[in-house]
Amino acid sequence: MAGDNSSFRSLLSRRHFLELGAMATAALGLKQSSAAASHPPSKTVLDLPFTAGNPRIGIIGTGGRGTSLLQDFLAADAQVVSICDIVAEKAEHARSLVEKAGQKSPALYTQGDYAYEKLAAREDLDLVVIATPWDWHVRMATFTMEHGKHAAVEVPAATTLEDCWKLVDTSERTQRHCVMLENCCYGYNETLILNMIRSGRFGDLLYGEAAYLHDLREELFSTQGEGLWRRTVHTQRNGNLYPTHGLGPVANYMGVNRGDRFDFMVSMSTPQRGLDQYRKSHLQPGDPRQAEKYLTGDLNTSLIKTANGLTITLKHDVSNPHPYDRLNVIGGTIGVFADYPPRIYFDQEKGGDEWGTIDSFKTEFENSHWRQEGEIARKLGGHGGMDFIMVYRLLQCMREGLPPDLDVYDAAAWSAPGPLSRLSVNQDSAPVKFPDFTRGLWKKRNGSAIGKTASS
Repeated sequence: MAGDNSSFRSLLSRRHFLELGAMATAALGLKQSSAAASHPPSKTVLDLPFTAGNPRIGIIGTGGRGTSLLQDFLAADAQVVSICDIVAEKAEHARSLVEKAGQKSPALYTQGDYAYEKLAAREDLDLVVIATPWDWHVRMATFTMEHGKHAAVEVPAATTLEDCWKLVDTSERTQRHCVMLENCCYGYNETLILNMIRSGRFGDLLYGEAAYLHDLREELFSTQGEGLWRRTVHTQRNGNLYPTHGLGPVANYMGVNRGDRFDFMVSMSTPQRGLDQYRKSHLQPGDPRQAEKYLTGDLNTSLIKTANGLTITLKHDVSNPHPYDRLNVIGGTIGVFADYPPRIYFDQEKGGDEWGTIDSFKTEFENSHWRQEGEIARKLGGHGGMDFIMVYRLLQCMREGLPPDLDVYDAAAWSAPGPLSRLSVNQDSAPVKFPDFTRGLWKKRNGSAIGKTASS
């Protein structure tokens, strides 16, 4: 959760040891199927609807991200019952926001790292929102599901393959959903392009590109917020630390877990330079952070092949100067879209080889939620409004008794490139197989429920 403490550092060290063991096992050449065999089939949660009703919500973690999510939930008229954070002042501030929204004062849980267990064990909750450091996600989400509530967890949902399976197994056993809060799937451009793909405007899809290119050097070396824990991960793992923001939308375009799935990937990393250079020019010589040894290569590049033969290029770099970019590319036999800035091209377009804009497609293909809720979404401002659209849609699914747009199989598959990239890099960029978290059921459904036009 928010803050830095000895138990959290101990957890990181222990997980790093286990991760090295997992890499050694992979190096022995054990087949992925043998790993999957340790997770026997259970009752699926694929397309499992929520029980219809207005959900009662608890939130774990009220730092910058948790507070922003809280404001979106309140703007969508969600009932917030309880709040947990190890920093009492943050929890108190969150409570004041709930009270200001005209709701009953929520219960607070602030007594230590495991105060979240008391929150999740409450009988008057339906959904627990988890906005904490990455290595706490799985233990909090599984505890939540084991105590009868649905979990909505920030990205990435898990950082090891073992934990990806743990989320899937727990969700299936408890018949409770674990939704990863991948807000980028709800961006204006992403939902627009998804609708165009569903209509066949791009022809047969062939390839995509996805990335998280974001200069986080100042934030990583901050003495508050994510600077208290996120930089530490760079001392432990060499691979893609944060795959889902770019990958989620492209996976939706391609119907991953909905008629296709990730099959295998290869990954490679550049040398590490950016964080060393930044601290050399920004920190005092005696600063203890000068002694840290960073393992994460500045740019990690992975190639993913899907079961249907499509390819995805996936990149990660947070350690160098670069304008924010998720790439967000999708190409097919008729046309191609690329973002940052958004541009589109179709076969035999007027203007020859020049890119066009997406403006002429907005009337026909704008997502219905952006058409109806876009004004309040943009006013709230969370990542351009996509945060509110994501929260609004999750609440709509719960209120109307619909299956979630993003389920535990997406959470696991989209998080898996994190540990798989590390395995591949550790083995000189050897191919590594993706587990089939759906156990073959990806063939049984088609298309993302996010893709709705303004007229639907």
